[in-house]
Amino acid sequence: MNFKKILLISFVLCLISIKANAIETTAKHVYLFDYDTDTVLLGKEYDMEMAPASMSKLMTLYMVFERLKDGRLSLDDEFTVSENAWKKGGSVSGSSTMFLPPKSKVKISDLLRGVIIQSGNDACITIAENISGSEGDFAEEMERKAASLGLENSRFANATGWPDENQKMSAKDLGKLAKIIVREFPEYYSIFSEKTFTYNEITQGNRNPLLYRLSYADGLKTGHTKESGYGLVGSAKKNDRRLIMVINGLNSSKDRATESEKIMRWGFREFDNYHLFSAGEKVFDANIWLGKKEKIAVAVDSDVMVTMKKNQKRNTKIKAIYNSPIAAPIN
Repeated sequence: MNFKKILLISFVLCLISIKANAIETTAKHVYLFDYDTDTVLLGKEYDMEMAPASMSKLMTLYMVFERLKDGRLSLDDEFTVSENAWKKGGSVSGSSTMFLPPKSKVKISDLLRGVIIQSGNDACITIAENISGSEGDFAEEMERKAASLGLENSRFANATGWPDENQKMSAKDLGKLAKIIVREFPEYYSIFSEKTFTYNEITQGNRNPLLYRLSYADGLKTGHTKESGYGLVGSAKKNDRRLIMVINGLNSSKDRATESEKIMRWGFREFDNYHLFSAGEKVFDANIWLGKKEKIAVAVDSDVMVTMKKNQKRNTKIKAIYNSPIAAPIN
């Protein structure tokens, strides 16, 4: 049976507030949401600009992933390491580094792992200089791309996340960006789950604590500076359901590990996704005014799924709201 569709239908779910009995956390910024429904399970100052530290390297990675996808770059292409990249982000800098030798050539496949696993500042600067000519020009490109992606509270001054008053992102923007990376670049996203990477005979481990604490965690990126505190953009998928979490402003790497695990476990334990209607499925019959028929079947044009606390399902009511009666003719 073919149902005509009225697209402007609101489903009002009579739910107990998700914020009720929310888990406590010492993180200053928190953004935990469901990947499929975008429902925010836990939020704390997530729309505010903050110092993102190395979590902003996700934007640097996006710029590479996009070029790999559209063919402008390949994983076997090589970038040259400048003296500047070595001095600002290499072994002499005292910061997170991939230990790239100056004037060496490095495959993009290695640079990606250097950024994702080792958080190498030298790798980020090398990427920026080879793509845009300078790190400053690359930052301007990042900012334009971020705006086009709908990241409303993101500004960039560098490719590394190094402290700068013009390097700001919100937890919400980082969450949005993480979702885009998971959705748009599955062939490269798997790198985020790799636990070690060896380059220049130096092996470093992935700093994402969730990879070692949750068997179903698979990404994304840590960050830390004195200004930002300790932060993490993390994602985990369990039983075909994915959650993405951003936390920042913690006092230590230990706090980052314990809080991220606690929040992620809570999200999976307390909430679930519930399928309400399939695309094209009849919801109800609406009254028709001055039509050949008195009623018309109303259907949804896409699947309807909601995220709610597991103990709320039995108390949930759904109400379809529309202007009644519907005037004929109906297209």
